Amino acid sequence: MCSSMATKNIIAFVSGIPAETIKSIRAYEKTVGETYRIMLIENSQRNRGRTQRDYPGLDILLEVDLTNSDAIARALMPYQNELVAITSRNESFMADFIAVIPNVPYLKTPSTESLVWAVDKLHMRRRFKIYDKKITPKYTRVKENTDAERERIIKKIGFPMIVKPANLAQSMLVTICYHEEELAKTLKFTFANIERVYAENGRVEKPRVIAEEYMEGIMYSVDAYVSARGKVYFCPLVRIKTGKDIGHQDFYGYLQMTPAKLTPETIRRVEEVAAKGVHALGLRSTTVHVELLRIDEEWKVIEIGARIGGFRHRLHALSCDINHSMNDVLIRMGKKPVIPKRCTKSAAAMKWFPKEEGVITKIAGIKKVKELESFVSMTTHLKRGDVARFAKNGGLSVFNLILANKDRSKLLADIRRVEELVVLTTEPLKNGKIK
Repeated sequence: MCSSMATKNIIAFVSGIPAETIKSIRAYEKTVGETYRIMLIENSQRNRGRTQRDYPGLDILLEVDLTNSDAIARALMPYQNELVAITSRNESFMADFIAVIPNVPYLKTPSTESLVWAVDKLHMRRRFKIYDKKITPKYTRVKENTDAERERIIKKIGFPMIVKPANLAQSMLVTICYHEEELAKTLKFTFANIERVYAENGRVEKPRVIAEEYMEGIMYSVDAYVSARGKVYFCPLVRIKTGKDIGHQDFYGYLQMTPAKLTPETIRRVEEVAAKGVHALGLRSTTVHVELLRIDEEWKVIEIGARIGGFRHRLHALSCDINHSMNDVLIRMGKKPVIPKRCTKSAAAMKWFPKEEGVITKIAGIKKVKELESFVSMTTHLKRGDVARFAKNGGLSVFNLILANKDRSKLLADIRRVEELVVLTTEPLKNGKIK
């Protein structure tokens, strides 16, 4: 048994920890003169074969069967009185976090029910509708691809509509349908591939499909920290351009830029709607990622994740000196997050997908992109000879790019230069196979 006098200084992460998060905690330690131990709880059922040496700076690595509550309890028992906070950064493995939470009853965590509502878009829509139906579009579950089911969906939702899985992120298998033939084709593809894509992304939930009203508008998102009492602390808003905005038939986040150029009154209204969505899901002691759509002067919640949004730790650090990863921990400790009042730069993230699926035959312009004044970093996922697929078909971006500049106009100019410099060509696939 652990001593009741033990020092509470272990920060636990469930199923993955980004390298920058460890660095963020170590930087915070120097700032406040405190010392923490960092623990990673990995699901032994995934057999990733990683050791503690694969995580520089990690203090404790536990490999646990997260499908077995008794195994979780036994593994955590020696540390119970030393744990100060627990979090999870990967939405794909949120089921692991849900399994661990009952075994750390005295830490500040979201309820398991609220996390279920946040990872399943069907549950999420139902909660939004109950709380305030004005903040959510029309929706319905899609059970099968039959004439009768399509007729029901069309009658309830109308065209255009969005078809998407209930539990996937990064716009995977998200498709817009404008007529019944397109709907039938989309449902055929989705039901044929959804189990594979769920498995590839580590989802243990039962695959489900929903259809919802497609709304024309401008997309924004905002990350926020929710206290144990439901107080919401907002980060600066992020303006998003999707693949569809640039002429691709895909909904991935092509460009994310922060801080967004909006009036204080508009920001107040956005935060009000976002807070309604958070409270509808009953989220607490967590960071949230809220995606919203501006339709004229109305705001709708697209979805909410109980996690840090993609690229946000980089964008908020570069633009506003926000230690997003550490704030995620602080809110789970019951402490107030640190959000500077002024932003000194503008920052952007770009995800590059091909306009047409196929084998990559050429990637040019990368060297010149790296010479731009606003260039910060690039992460490459695919190379020449690899098969590039759309996000809606379960594909990865070819590369991701981070840019930042003190002068917003110069950042915009460099974004435009990237669009002019990068040349990406593909050889079409035939019947899903390489020609």
